[in-house]
Amino acid sequence: MKSYLRLVRPFTLLPPLLGIVSGAICAFGSAHNPDPGRRVTWAVVLTVAIGSLCASLMNAASNIVNQIADLEIDRRNKPDRPLVTGEISIGRAWRVAAILYVLCIVPTWLVVPYPYQSFAQRVAAPLHLHAAFFIYCLGALATFVYSLPSFGRTKRHWFGANFTIAVTRGGLLKVAGWSFVATVLCAEAWAIGGVFALFLLGATSTKDFSDMEGDRAHGCITLPLRFGVRRAAWIIAPFFVIPWLLIPLLARMPDPASASGGALLTGNRTLLTVLGLGLAAWGSYAARLLLRNPDELASTENHPAWTHMYLLLMAAQAGFALAYLL
Repeated sequence: MKSYLRLVRPFTLLPPLLGIVSGAICAFGSAHNPDPGRRVTWAVVLTVAIGSLCASLMNAASNIVNQIADLEIDRRNKPDRPLVTGEISIGRAWRVAAILYVLCIVPTWLVVPYPYQSFAQRVAAPLHLHAAFFIYCLGALATFVYSLPSFGRTKRHWFGANFTIAVTRGGLLKVAGWSFVATVLCAEAWAIGGVFALFLLGATSTKDFSDMEGDRAHGCITLPLRFGVRRAAWIIAPFFVIPWLLIPLLARMPDPASASGGALLTGNRTLLTVLGLGLAAWGSYAARLLLRNPDELASTENHPAWTHMYLLLMAAQAGFALAYLL
């Protein structure tokens, strides 16, 4: 069991779970909530619970597929992983991944917003309300596109890799959580997702610096390999700050689809402003760690900037949820 836990990398499962819950809470507290009474019913709780669990299971499946595809790279970069040590066979890893993909996609067909609450109503709901199912299918496909050569393996290209991660684990993750409670046919859901996507577009490269030797040997041209350690650090540093500064701006920007001229973000404007400025200040500190000694990034497996990247992501998820609850 310990070997399988190491295979799915439990620490990485928390951000997608938190992202889904945060996205659902944002939709619940937004002006787009279809339930005028905003009642927290068991149907709503169950919907969010299913969706968040499915997001974590998909991330676990993705981690397995990525380790299968990167077996030779991990022999050099991470020799203690269970596939490298032989604790788990490749065939068994594929079977576990397949089971996880089924478990994370099939239940999302039942994830539809109010007023569809019974099992029969959820199954027969209009197609456009099953957005969560289609987003999860797209997310599952993206895990293969990222890792496997037969699907393109965007991981081999510095921009393709970051773009794939940013769109799925940043933008679509928030929109998927939103779809559990409200329709995704509104600009607000995509604006929130866009903030997270922009952050990950740059910040996700913090994990590439310590893997340079293995990536170079196996044809993965990551950002630090393409531009050098120091220049790559300067490229990604702004992504720790700029996305969060967009939050106060979006909280004041008018929604183009609103007849009354309401703001694009309908959460608590004061809290959204404090959140954006606070995350930007924190991101500035993380960026300073990046730039203080860029060469250290390539010699430390878990550089503090990598940890701050994950913590920033989770703090932003929690902060958005709070701003929409109040």
